[in-house]
Amino acid sequence: MTAGVPELTHPVNRCAEQLAALLDEVAGVEPIYMTADDKAAALRALARDEERLHELTLRVLAAADDVALEAGARSAGAWLAHETRCGREQGAAAQRLAEALGSRCLLVGDALAEGRVNRYQAAVIVNALDALPEDLEAEVRIKAEAHLVDEAAHFGPSELRVLGRGVLEVVAPDVATEEERRRHEAAERAARKDTRLTMRVRGDGSTDIRIRVPEQVAARLKVYLESMTSPRRHDRDPDGAGLDLGDVARLPYGRRLGEAFCALLERLPSKVLPQHGGTATTVMVTIKLDDLLSGLGVATLGTGEVITAGEARRLACNADLMPLVLGGPSEVLDLGRVARLYSASQRKAMAVRDGRCRAEGCTIPAAWCEAHHLHPWSLGGLTDLADGVLLCSHHHHLAHDDRYDASRLPNGDVRFARRT
Repeated sequence: MTAGVPELTHPVNRCAEQLAALLDEVAGVEPIYMTADDKAAALRALARDEERLHELTLRVLAAADDVALEAGARSAGAWLAHETRCGREQGAAAQRLAEALGSRCLLVGDALAEGRVNRYQAAVIVNALDALPEDLEAEVRIKAEAHLVDEAAHFGPSELRVLGRGVLEVVAPDVATEEERRRHEAAERAARKDTRLTMRVRGDGSTDIRIRVPEQVAARLKVYLESMTSPRRHDRDPDGAGLDLGDVARLPYGRRLGEAFCALLERLPSKVLPQHGGTATTVMVTIKLDDLLSGLGVATLGTGEVITAGEARRLACNADLMPLVLGGPSEVLDLGRVARLYSASQRKAMAVRDGRCRAEGCTIPAAWCEAHHLHPWSLGGLTDLADGVLLCSHHHHLAHDDRYDASRLPNGDVRFARRT
């Protein structure tokens, strides 16, 4: 009679069985009676052993393609996610980490097996190494991996992520400089290629503008806008016409930048704008003469949007005004010449004379103000210094708001009062 040959158990399976048996032994143990020192020691040891066990799981997973093949699964990670109900994303992440530790990141795998790094640190290090240039010398890549593994003894995943971005500066400074240049050049090309601007008319008198530009362009625009808002003060306007708080610093940041953006566009000199159809770029505004003179009614922009007559009069202070005589069915019969605005010399003279926005109590510097006709040009006002005054954007809006009266004070200031 022949004795049967005992079936051999693979060491990995035997380890799993022994772990299960040991866990069964402590299943009912209450740790509340442990001393603080014992609890601390247990937490450290269990956390370390948990990561070591996780490395073993990943090691088996990296070699489990045959399991996926037999089960008809897409991958071993997908099979494991289904079996353990851990989620598809978690299964895929485990698969990627397992493949990396078993092939191109051996030092990280060894550190995880020894409990010197945890799974989260390991994933960060692997991602940092995968982000290195593909043509990087193997020796430099190994140095980078060893450096990050060493740093894992002192830093968590978040800090390691930052260190990973600059690891070449530590292990290969010359390579880092060249790689940084190449990376920035590629980013700039991609940013230019992805530059776009879209506008969506909301139908309530406003338009949503969405823009994507290169970082350096956005930084330049931000400097312009913040420089325009930093010195501004605005008086209270209870109905929200213009800025509605006494101190611009109290306004929401987005509102301040929005107001500055509007002011920036209105200050663009037409002479530097590109030619459009043979003439300087022009925004056409169509309005009845009676409405322009009275400030009542509405005007129509060349793009179809409607604005108030008061806003049209305000725009006329800062833009070339071109009178059009219309026939019966809006047929253009005569096109007058462009009227003269305040010249650069006149504006400089006003800046010296006024020094600031001449609205009573306003301290906005002259550099951020607009030239305003005290007697509207559309009503026969003259473009001369005596009829001109500097007003900031807010008070210039009020000057053309039919809800307000403006009066000239003996000292030259302009006082605004709401009509009752």
